[in-house]
Amino acid sequence: MTDLTSLTLAQARDALRKREFSATELVEAYIAAAERARVLNAFVLETPDRARAMARVSDARLAKGEGGALEGLPLGIKDLYCTAGVRTTACSRILENFVPPYESTVTANLWRDGAVLLGKLNNDEFAMGSSNETSCFGPVVSPWRRRGSQQKLVPGGSSGGSAAAVAAGLCVGATGTDTGGSIRQPAAFCGVVGVKPTYGRCSRWGIVAFASSLDQAGPFAHTVGDCAILLRSMAGPDAKDTTCVDLAVPDYEQAVGASIKGMRIGIPKEYRMPGMAAEIEQLWERGAQWLKAAGAETVEISLPMTKYALPAYYIVAPAEASSNLARYDGVRYGLRVPGRDVIAMYQGTRAAGFGKEVRRRVMIGTYVLSAGYYDAYYLRAQKVRTLIKRDFEKCFAEGINAVLAPTTPSAAFGIGEKGRADPIEMYLNDVFTVTANMAGLPGISVPSGLDAQGLPLGLQLVGRPFDEETLFALGAVIEQAAGRFAPAKWW
Repeated sequence: MTDLTSLTLAQARDALRKREFSATELVEAYIAAAERARVLNAFVLETPDRARAMARVSDARLAKGEGGALEGLPLGIKDLYCTAGVRTTACSRILENFVPPYESTVTANLWRDGAVLLGKLNNDEFAMGSSNETSCFGPVVSPWRRRGSQQKLVPGGSSGGSAAAVAAGLCVGATGTDTGGSIRQPAAFCGVVGVKPTYGRCSRWGIVAFASSLDQAGPFAHTVGDCAILLRSMAGPDAKDTTCVDLAVPDYEQAVGASIKGMRIGIPKEYRMPGMAAEIEQLWERGAQWLKAAGAETVEISLPMTKYALPAYYIVAPAEASSNLARYDGVRYGLRVPGRDVIAMYQGTRAAGFGKEVRRRVMIGTYVLSAGYYDAYYLRAQKVRTLIKRDFEKCFAEGINAVLAPTTPSAAFGIGEKGRADPIEMYLNDVFTVTANMAGLPGISVPSGLDAQGLPLGLQLVGRPFDEETLFALGAVIEQAAGRFAPAKWW
């Protein structure tokens, strides 16, 4: 029999429906794969007993021909999603023993459609990071290595566990969240597909909040088509999240393989930054040529506010984080460090419970929201955000269907290589991704080539609001031209 963990989500779905193997057999293959790959530290909690029980239910449904859209398919869930009865920590000591009594809307949608929970995946603490090195469970190790090297590489962040697990064949697909690039950047680093939907397309209810006006749930998978299948189940209206839109969810899978003839693709001149690696520039040009060969037209566009996106993001996101993380005080749930009075308890709990990067962002956020600096920083950043959104709207009004750009300024780097002395060095990894979050737009990262050291690189497409279908059609063209990439197994 074919190695079941090498199948794409679509292949596994179709084979399960044809009864070529059982959901139980598929789940056992992935449980074994996860056990063999613990050196990657992708899972922070494996749930084999629950997975087996869910697989048995799926087998019974499939036997009756009643299987849902994801029946029997084993998924990994980022540890930011609350899962009823299953520990959810946001990879922070402050939530180390938190077991939610409720299910996030997105995961509830996945279980409704028959998906199976393999376990919870590692991420940067409270999703604050670009390398998955801030987790209280330790860093995730990328399944990729530079050619001829044994150095451990980062998988990207904050959804590093999700990207690494999919790339290493530890789950057929995974969920992530994207606040400033936390799906697209690790997808690019790990050679998988990652989708950040339009803000409001997926419910945020039951997902531990980082920055509420930026966070959005999305899928990771091996192919563009697999992500389309997952997003259809994840998305949809939710009365519990007032920012979630009341729009019907299209059949995204139908868009994969659709013609892109006549589409106009914007190439933003501001993304050609000084010092950009030649191989990133070449990859970008190659992607434009692939789209042109499929019948699209490429047009140089201007997004002049791009240069302000990163500094504005690193004001808005920490400000919202400082507000959201105020609830972790040692009183109601999570870690409590006793003190002589309530102030001492707050201080002790937060000092022990929050990691260095989270404390840094909370302090920045509290500072920019303070009375003397609110107008100078936070209010100004929100105005810049409006102008960033306006840049995109102007391009879309002039007939641009999507924007093509690199996902990241480089391939994956080594664990411990960046950000130790200067955190801004790490923040610069988000330079190409934050604009989509600031404008609330959908984005997809598609593996598009390998660098000189054999590491994957991704191209990113950013689309019009709630037009994920166009991104799936365009992404499929790039995927077909570039081919798929998998790491050589060393673990």
